[in-house]
Amino acid sequence: MTVVSVYAIFADAEEAERIGRQMVEERLAACINILGPCRSIYRWQGAVETADEAAAILKTSRAMADALIARIAELHSYDVPCVTVWPIDKLLVDYAEWIEGSVGQAGAGLTSPTKNVTD
Repeated sequence: MTVVSVYAIFADAEEAERIGRQMVEERLAACINILGPCRSIYRWQGAVETADEAAAILKTSRAMADALIARIAELHSYDVPCVTVWPIDKLLVDYAEWIEGSVGQAGAGLTSPTKNVTD
């Protein structure tokens, strides 16, 4: 299977939801999980900054990952957003098939994940 997770940080939950919904509607991601608020400490333009942000994990196929990253960056409010791909070592086969059927060109998309594990 070729499923990956895409981890992204957004300015707030509203931005995460707006962009995440668009990524699902555009079939670049099968789904997005918007996590609770997070506190970030980082260096930006020579100063150490602190911000409350929203983390999210999107699921997509490896083939769609580059397009998803580019589209998030295009819509994001930050000049340099955090958008990274995390490989998935194991997952339910049905879940992987659902993700792969939910991204890219219009497809049937399965209704829900159920059983079996794949590498």
